[in-house]
Amino acid sequence: MLDLQSQKGALIAKTIEDFMTLDLTGVGLIDKIYTALQTQQPGPACMGGAEILVKNVREHGGPVVIATGFPEGAGVPETDGPVGAALLARALFLGLGIESVILVDEDWEEMMAGTCRGAGLSPLPFPEDGVVRPIEFIRPVYIRTVPKDDDGCRKITGALLNDTKPSVVVSIERPGMNDHGLYNGLGGRPLDGLVADLDQFFTAAKAQDIPFIAIGDGGNEMGMGVIAEDLRTFSPKAKDSGIPGRGGVAAVMVADHLIVSNVSNWGATGLVAALSALLEKPNVFHSAELEVRCIEQCVTFGGVDGMFMAPEPAVDGISAKEWAGLIDSLRNTLDRLNGRVTGWKGDSGDWRQQK
Repeated sequence: MLDLQSQKGALIAKTIEDFMTLDLTGVGLIDKIYTALQTQQPGPACMGGAEILVKNVREHGGPVVIATGFPEGAGVPETDGPVGAALLARALFLGLGIESVILVDEDWEEMMAGTCRGAGLSPLPFPEDGVVRPIEFIRPVYIRTVPKDDDGCRKITGALLNDTKPSVVVSIERPGMNDHGLYNGLGGRPLDGLVADLDQFFTAAKAQDIPFIAIGDGGNEMGMGVIAEDLRTFSPKAKDSGIPGRGGVAAVMVADHLIVSNVSNWGATGLVAALSALLEKPNVFHSAELEVRCIEQCVTFGGVDGMFMAPEPAVDGISAKEWAGLIDSLRNTLDRLNGRVTGWKGDSGDWRQQK
């Protein structure tokens, strides 16, 4: 395990955070959002999330439930969220040997299964008794779907908590209710009827003391209630969506641990990178090629880019090719920080100290 109290450990954790706060989309919010998070939850968020995962999975042994999915027009899911969920599930299996259950609306199952295959995972039928058991010679993932109606959704999510018994629950780019009990897009767009209510699932999980990690990028995502008050002071629609009677878009559910980034998938990448670094297992962090394949599979099986609003291989307007470059940059930087470089004499370590 990486010693986070060491100079090397602290630098790796900080470097991952620095990558997360790059304003890749040019929206201009991430600096203020990250500053607000540091006020409420000081310290490196990605590495803190990795520590929670390692501790609770090793202590409790249960699977990790990852909720994702954000609807665009006609309820079609965007690529931001599912890609991060699939690649996090991969990292959890390779790093901790634990299976993940990805929780999405029932009309997004095909998209999620295709995305998981793009991440190098094999979607398997969810067990009838809800108990996830190890299976030899396969890299599995389970997709659990919920209907839009409240009663049907609660029945399934209740069984997830009572029968599947997750060690940790995670949300990635999943809509969160505002203080009027409504779901909204960041610009104030109503999401009524387009998304199942999973606030009740995370509320019940918290009541059972199951740690809840949330990843978001704007303030209307599940778990962003950690900084809801701060958001209302600077995010354009956080306090008032512009539609009478709907309130603002700021989500009120408070995560136990929040990770923010300019794009939620990028935040999931930060968590994967931190888990890889903490466990000192480089293979846990996926390659640029796998990132591209995962995005392409997401689009092929029903996802759309959240800026183009079309099946373009991109996430929040950033092409899969550009994401590949970002993955390579972060991976290579962490390799250098870990001394995984070869100098002119064939030695590993900080080459600058050898000349």
